[in-house]
Amino acid sequence: MTAFAVDTPSDQPFLPRVSVIIPIYNGEQDVPPLLDCLNAQTYPRDRVDYLLVDNASRDRTLTLLKEAAEQSATEGLILRCLSETKIQSSYAARNTGIKATQSEILAFTDADCRPQANWLYDLVQPFVDETVGIVAGEVLALEGNSLLEEYSGRRETLSQKHTLAHPFYPYGQTANLAVRRQAFEKAGLFRPYLTTGGDADLCWRIQQQGNWKIIFAEQAAVQHRHRATLEELRSQWRRYGRSNRYLHELHGVSLARELTSKDYAYRWSRWLLKEVPLTAQKILTRRAHWSFLLDTPLDLLCTQARAKGQRDARLSEQARQIEWMPPSASDPSGD
Repeated sequence: MTAFAVDTPSDQPFLPRVSVIIPIYNGEQDVPPLLDCLNAQTYPRDRVDYLLVDNASRDRTLTLLKEAAEQSATEGLILRCLSETKIQSSYAARNTGIKATQSEILAFTDADCRPQANWLYDLVQPFVDETVGIVAGEVLALEGNSLLEEYSGRRETLSQKHTLAHPFYPYGQTANLAVRRQAFEKAGLFRPYLTTGGDADLCWRIQQQGNWKIIFAEQAAVQHRHRATLEELRSQWRRYGRSNRYLHELHGVSLARELTSKDYAYRWSRWLLKEVPLTAQKILTRRAHWSFLLDTPLDLLCTQARAKGQRDARLSEQARQIEWMPPSASDPSGD
C-alpha cells in the first residue's frame, strides 16, 4: 500500500466516468446534509452519477430520496434513487448500486459521512495508474461535543491508517473507498449477507485474485460522526469483534488477543498509579483536559466489547456467499 499525493490539476485532468454508491437505512436526518455535500463536489457533474440505495428504511428516507432525484434534474446533478428490500445489509445495497451502473470507477461512502468538496476528484486521481484497483480516502471526525466523541477523535478510531496497516493485507473502509470496475468483475461483489467485515473481505479478495494495487489518497477526506453514548461505543467495538471473527473464518487471519484478568489488573493499576498522577500534572498546567483521565478506562471498555463481539459471533453459511457481476453488466453484449 502506498500513499498518493494529489498535485495541482493539469490542463487535462484525469476525469473518468464515476458512480458514487451510498447505502441508506433510516437516514432521514442524514439525507439533507449528505445531499448538500454531493451538490458541492468539484468533480464535473456530467462525469458522475450518484446512486442512493434505500435499504428498506422505516422512516421517510425513501420519500426524501425520490424527491431529491426529481429535483436534481433541474440542477444538473445526476442523482438516482434505488431500493434494496430483499436483504437487510449495507453490502447488499451497495451491490444493487454496482449492478445498476456501467461506470469505470465506483466510489463508496455512507449516509452519515460528509464528503469534503474535493473528495471525489482527489479519490479518483490515483486510478490514472492502470495497476491501481482500490483507493482509500481518509475518514476524519466531525466535530463533536461529548467526552466520548472527543476520546474517539484523540484515538483516531475511524482513520483509514489503521485498516491500511493490517498485517494480512491492507484494506479501506467503505465509508471512503473507490474500486475499479474490472476488479469487481474478477473478484466478485460484496458478500450480500455479511453484516460487518465486508470491506476488508472485498479488498483482500481483489488483491489476492487480481494483483491490484491499493492506494491511500489522504487528501480525499470525508467526515464521520463518532459515537456519543457508551452504548453506541460498546456497539461499535462489538461490531469490530464480530468482524474479526468473520474474517478469521473467511480468510484465516488471527483473532484479536483477549486480555486476561491479570492483564486487566495490570492496566488498571498502571492507570491509577502512573497515568493519573502524570495526567493530573498536565491538567493543572493546562496541557491536557480532565477528560484525558478517562482514556485508559475507555480503552479497556472498548477492548472488552470487542472481545465479547469476537467471542459470540458465528459466521452463517449464507454469509459466505459472494455475489457476482451479471453478464449483462460486465459484458454489454451478454456473451
